[in-house]
Amino acid sequence: MTYRIAGHRVILPTLAAVAAVLPLAIGHAQTSNGQTENTTTGATPTGGAAPTTAATPTGGAACDNDTGITLPPGFCATVFADKLGHPRQMVVAPDGVLYVNTWSGRYYQNDTPPPGGFLIALKDTHDDGHADVVQRFGETPATGGHGGTGIAIYKDGLYAEINDRIVRYPLSNGEVAPQGQPATVVTGLPLSGDHPMHPMIIDGAGHLYVDMGSATNACQRANRIPHSPGIQPCTELETRAGTWRYDANKTDQHFSAAERYVTGLRNGEGFSFDAQGRLIATQHGRDQLFENWPNLYTQDQGQNLPAEQLVVEHQGDDFGWPECYFDGYQQKLVLAPEYGGDGKKVGVCAQKQAPIAFFPAHWAPNDMKIDAGTQFPMGYRGGAFIAFHGSWNRAPGPQGGYNVVFQPLADGKASGHWVVFADGFAGQHKDPGGALHRPTGLAFAPDGSLYISDDKGGRIWRVTYHGSPDAAVMAAAAPAGQAEGTSPNVLPPEGIHPNAGNQLADLRPPPGVTRAQLARGEKIYQGQADSATCAGCHGMDGKGTPMGADLTSTKYLWGDGSLQSIDHIIMTGVPHPKAHSGVMPPYGGVTLSQTDTADVAAYVWSLSHHRQASATK
Repeated sequence: MTYRIAGHRVILPTLAAVAAVLPLAIGHAQTSNGQTENTTTGATPTGGAAPTTAATPTGGAACDNDTGITLPPGFCATVFADKLGHPRQMVVAPDGVLYVNTWSGRYYQNDTPPPGGFLIALKDTHDDGHADVVQRFGETPATGGHGGTGIAIYKDGLYAEINDRIVRYPLSNGEVAPQGQPATVVTGLPLSGDHPMHPMIIDGAGHLYVDMGSATNACQRANRIPHSPGIQPCTELETRAGTWRYDANKTDQHFSAAERYVTGLRNGEGFSFDAQGRLIATQHGRDQLFENWPNLYTQDQGQNLPAEQLVVEHQGDDFGWPECYFDGYQQKLVLAPEYGGDGKKVGVCAQKQAPIAFFPAHWAPNDMKIDAGTQFPMGYRGGAFIAFHGSWNRAPGPQGGYNVVFQPLADGKASGHWVVFADGFAGQHKDPGGALHRPTGLAFAPDGSLYISDDKGGRIWRVTYHGSPDAAVMAAAAPAGQAEGTSPNVLPPEGIHPNAGNQLADLRPPPGVTRAQLARGEKIYQGQADSATCAGCHGMDGKGTPMGADLTSTKYLWGDGSLQSIDHIIMTGVPHPKAHSGVMPPYGGVTLSQTDTADVAAYVWSLSHHRQASATK
C-alpha cells in the first residue's frame, strides 16, 4: 500500500519507520506486525469501526479530561495517586489494595527518594478513583534500601524486589500495609550492568519467574563501543539475559546459573499468563546498530531497528540475544553485527525462538498485562496491554513510545492489529529528559479496572470503562499539542521546544570561541548536523536523563570542566560511566571532525557555565 501524508510517500508494510512516526489525524492503529493502518482512509483497528476523536463514555458519566492522557471512547481515567517518587511495577490484592514497588539510583540521576519505605500500599475507600489511604513500608534509604521493580502476590504473601533480594511480606485481613517482618525468598540477584531490575510473576503452582536482564547491550568485548566484536561464547548468558525460576513457597534460595528457565532474552520486563497458562513476556531489543556499526547500517535503520517483541516462554527456549535481533522490515531474526551479521545473514538465528508479535524499535516495553476481567469490552478479553516507557535511541529523529498499546491475542498468538490504547503521557516533549510522564507499570484490579504507573512524574492512573460491552477495540485519540507525534514529516527531527531559540542567546561562549562556532556546536549536539546523538542521552536541554549526565551542572564526573577536558572526553568516550547507565563511545558513536568536536565541546562548556553565570546574578 502507498499513502501520501504531508506531501511524503509512505509505503506499507514497514515496522517503525512508518508505525512510530506516521501521523494519524483521527487515531493510532497498527497491525500486530508493527505496520500502521491509515485510519483516515477506511482501514480500521480490530473490530471494524472507524475510530473517532471523542473520548467520552457511550453509556456512563462523562470522563475527567484533566488527567493528561487520551483513551478510546468509553474509557475514563482518574489520577489515582501522584508524586510517589519513581513507581515501577504494581499488583492488586483481592481486597482492592494496590501495592507498588518504587526504585531509586542512577536511572533517576540519584535524586532523593520520598521519605518512608520504597513499597507503597494505596486504597480508595470512597470509590471515587482516588487513593485516600497511602502507606509506605519496607526498607528505606536509611536502612540501605534502593527499592526495586518487581512485585507479585501469591497466596497470602506480597513478594517484592529490594536491592539484590526478593522478600515476602505476610498479608493479613484488614491491613493496608503489611505489619509483619519480611522473609527472604531469593538472594544474590545480579545488580551490575545495564539492566539491574528484576520483574517477576508467580503461577498457581508457586513457580516464581524472575527476569535477569543483560548486563550489556550486545555482549561486546567493550560494551557499546563501535566495532567491538561480540564475546564468543557469550559467558554473560550463564547468569543474565533470561528468565530464572524459583519456588515461591521456599525461603533462603540463592541465585545461581542452575535455575535458568529460558535464555537469550535481553531484557524481558513484562510478564503475564494467558487463560491457558502460557507465560508471555516482552523483550527490549538492543540499541545502537548505527552508532556502533555505521559501515553496515544507515541512521534510519539505527532508529528503526530492531523491533521490540512479545514472546511465549517454554522451558529451555532460546530467543537469540546477543547473536540475533528481530528485524521488523524482514520480519525475521537476523545475525547481529557483533557476531558476523550484515543486516541480512540469518545463520544460527534460524534455530532461535521468534516472537508472537513485534512493535516499533526502542519503544521500551517495561510491563505487560493480559486482560482476564469482565469490565472492558469483549474485544479486549485475553489481549495484552503493554506499557512502553519511551525511546532514547531514536535521536536525532523523533522519539517514540511513551504510551500504552493493546495487542489482541488468541491461542498464544497475535490475533489482530495492535492499537495505541492510552497516549499523551509525555506531554509536549516526547524525549527522556522533557517527558512529563513515562508509563512503566500495569496492573488489573479484581473489578477489571486498569492501573498505569509512571516513574518520571510519580503518577498512577486508574482506567475504567463505562460503555457498551460489545464495543469494538479502538485507538486513543492523538494527544493535542505533542509536536513530535503530530506531523513529523514537516517539523524538525528534534521536535518543537519553545525556548530553544532563546537558549543560545543566553549562553556565554568560551574564550576564543565565536557565536557562529557555538551555534554550530548546538546544531551538532541536537542532531541537526553530523547525525550526532548527544541529545538522546543528555536530553534536548542538556539537563540529563537516566542514560547521560546533566551537562548544565557544575559537578564534573570526568575531568575538570575545562574546554580541553570536555574535548578530550568527547574524543575518547566514557566506556565505564560512574553514575548513569549509558556508555558513551568515542565521538558519541558518530564521525566528527576536529572542528566539529571543538564546536560541540564549546557548546557543552557553555551549558555548564551558563548555570554558574546565572547563580551570580
